Amino acid sequence: MTTVDTHAGQSPTASLPVAFPTTSDASGRTFGAEELAAVTRVLESGRLCRTVGAEASALEREFADYLGVAEAVASTSGTAALHLAVAAVNPEPGDEIVVPPITDYGTVAGVLAQCAVPVFADVDPLTGCMTPESFLAVVTPRTRAVIVVHLFGGPARIDEIVALAHERGIVVIEDCAQAYLARPDAVGGPAGTRGDIGCFSLQQSKHISAGDGGLTVTNDPASARRMRLFADKGWPRDTGERTHLFPGLNYRMTELQAAVTRAQLPKLAGVIDARRRTAGSAIRALTGLPGLHLPQHPDRHSFWMLPLVLDRQQIHLDCREFAAVLIEHGVPAAGGYLTTPLNQTPAITGRQVFGTSHFPFTVADDWPTRYQAGECPVADSLVADSLVVIAWNENYREEHVDRVVNAVIDAHRRATS
Repeated sequence: MTTVDTHAGQSPTASLPVAFPTTSDASGRTFGAEELAAVTRVLESGRLCRTVGAEASALEREFADYLGVAEAVASTSGTAALHLAVAAVNPEPGDEIVVPPITDYGTVAGVLAQCAVPVFADVDPLTGCMTPESFLAVVTPRTRAVIVVHLFGGPARIDEIVALAHERGIVVIEDCAQAYLARPDAVGGPAGTRGDIGCFSLQQSKHISAGDGGLTVTNDPASARRMRLFADKGWPRDTGERTHLFPGLNYRMTELQAAVTRAQLPKLAGVIDARRRTAGSAIRALTGLPGLHLPQHPDRHSFWMLPLVLDRQQIHLDCREFAAVLIEHGVPAAGGYLTTPLNQTPAITGRQVFGTSHFPFTVADDWPTRYQAGECPVADSLVADSLVVIAWNENYREEHVDRVVNAVIDAHRRATS
């Protein structure tokens, strides 16, 4: 691995940076002849809707087998996949579902849509994932489920959370939108198979993609059936009846999405292996820089992004200033990941899910005191001050890793001098 001289008098970009592959276009995707053949197959069949085609059903079987679970349900997006999981829980109005504050809004969209109340549990200061301790701290008699997000591809301490939750009759949903094949330990199954329900995204930026799409997995046939019904307006097509057993939505994955995903699935292991290889190389090169915390166990991480956490006692640039130096080098980076933690966004603090009624928040006696700065202080600190994320990709080569390493070293030099 080479290094680049970025000392005083020379611009960090004086040596023209290589272009970084990005998931925003073909440079950072694995689309090819297989996907083209899959799309052509569906178009030539004339069957683009799953109710008349076979692609989505085949994908469900293949994805379940791939993860070693009993059931998979395909849907229109990762957000839909999470909504299906909450619908399977079937909460009563005002029931609480524990979620982390560093995540996408899709994690809580289904919670609110099902008239449940999100309760935010703080996160680990190095991984950004919910911890068993923070989960337990917010559990109440109204807690019905917990959604554990495996952030950036790094697995949470899921088995400990599962044990605590199951002791209390709480359902565990895993949000694996960023964490295909992440492994919480060296011996067990991948993320998404450790709790009761696992949720995956096929959005443009994910490890495999159909542009959008979702997959929800479970070993519980009753939950799987409820999710399938919910995704199809409660319509039990398998019985031949034209009726609706309960209110549902149309979250049916199209045959085009399913066919593309089927072509992508055999490539998934290679995508993860490539990301682990290059991220592991970068981590080894950066290990030992004072005040810079790097992901542990890169062989278990799936590296949707490469997160860095700054020890602000030793690093004198905040996360956005540090990221700005990386950007000077042409490295795709951002400080904080979010503008604010999810519990402080207007979509949550406004409490206006159904008109101006503030329902379902009003079911709880303590609803006016929630969703404020300081509720999750570790998350607040990560987003405001210490978390840096670097976009990662399976198509990175040695020169991209070199560019990242040199940029981080330069930012660290500036931040500690």
